[in-house]
Amino acid sequence: MNSQYIVDKDFRFKKEKASVWTVIRRILMFFVATISLAIVYYILFALVFSTEEERALKQENRLYEQEYPEMARKEALLADVVEGLKVKDDRIYEEIFNTSAPNMDQFSSLEFLMALDSIPDTDIVTHSEGRLDNLEASAGRVEENFRKVMEVMAAGDFVMPPMSNPLKDFTFAQTGASIGDKINPFYKVPMKHNGLDLIAPAGDPVYAVADGTVKEIIRSRKGLGNVVVIDHGNGYVTRYAHLADIETRKGRKVRRGARLGYVGVSGNSFAPHLHYEVLRDTLVLDPVNHFFASVTPEEYMNMLIMSVTTGQSMD
Repeated sequence: MNSQYIVDKDFRFKKEKASVWTVIRRILMFFVATISLAIVYYILFALVFSTEEERALKQENRLYEQEYPEMARKEALLADVVEGLKVKDDRIYEEIFNTSAPNMDQFSSLEFLMALDSIPDTDIVTHSEGRLDNLEASAGRVEENFRKVMEVMAAGDFVMPPMSNPLKDFTFAQTGASIGDKINPFYKVPMKHNGLDLIAPAGDPVYAVADGTVKEIIRSRKGLGNVVVIDHGNGYVTRYAHLADIETRKGRKVRRGARLGYVGVSGNSFAPHLHYEVLRDTLVLDPVNHFFASVTPEEYMNMLIMSVTTGQSMD
């Protein structure tokens, strides 16, 4: 045991022994006071000073707060585009193959797999049997649709729609306004736009998108300017406008990839570009829908976004 000296009433020093519990209590109080003081110091330090990592995280959070509204807007736009793609894909399938698109049941097993540990074996077997039946039914529908497609393609009067790009080395950034009401660059009011603007330098060659016969040649300083019209059969017609020069003649049979003329600014054109139209039995079609077979899915998505969001035409 520790001991200490105390002074009695006669002012004489004498030794007093301290108990073990007194020493332990003092040690515990010392540790508690030390830890409490350390916590107070840490809190004060954390409130006043920030580490390099904390400053970086705060800066990143501020950037996210600024970017979130724009990201949310783009997400909503992409959701609308994807939904529009589903509708347009069905329409394209029907236009090409004259039959309904395969109706596959969309289901995901992710949530089911995550809950396997808590699902009885009998329920798993029942669920798997139901999925298998759905897959067999879907496979049957796909097979039936392929049979119909093969029958249509084997028919003697089947003609493949125009599915390629009239310009070479084309990138999605060259996509302008497509069909619909667009702001006219000259009159600054919405006007009907029946084609797709493909932006390209003056003098770039323009090619036939499919086999066909040159139905009409127009040379004019007004409207669509110099125009080539090709009849591809089965009601499909393509029109190439604002050409600088024309290198074909009416009645000529052309193959896909044949040069028809060059990009120009003839007629009422705001800048050099090709105004490209696709029609079937006089019905105006969206030319973007006829590019999906000649570009990658990513390029097709970007072209579709550009054509939808561009509010002003170039003619």
